[in-house]
Amino acid sequence: MPELQLSLQMPDARHRGQLPRHRVARWIRAALQAPADITVRIVNEDEGRALNRDYRGKDYATNVLTFDYARAPRVQADLVLCAPVVEREAAAAGIELQAHYAHLLVHGTLHAQGYDHETSDADAARMEALESRLLLGLGFADPYLLS
Repeated sequence: MPELQLSLQMPDARHRGQLPRHRVARWIRAALQAPADITVRIVNEDEGRALNRDYRGKDYATNVLTFDYARAPRVQADLVLCAPVVEREAAAAGIELQAHYAHLLVHGTLHAQGYDHETSDADAARMEALESRLLLGLGFADPYLLS
């Protein structure tokens, strides 16, 4: 299992109990293919919206943003998750909040390593299949069979 240096920041602490450091690290490590330095930041809607607007030109808060800085020799990335959005999505899908966080952390970690689901249908299918396999291995349901 690749080495992980993890910084976990929770200015929006509403889900602190759902995100113990050891679980967050386990979920991220499951998706890592190289050693990594990753910061996970759980934010409120205002910060999530500002980051999405400033960096992606989209004026709304999204569930996860991945800022990847390096892929080799170490993955270096920030994963920013918007707690209110994650909570709403989990409730709407009828899934446990922790399962949705696990999915989004795996998803963001894959993005940090160059995986993409927006370029082509084949890339999306490859990434989704990997996410499904990883989440099943972590004991969660396949997130793509839930929708």
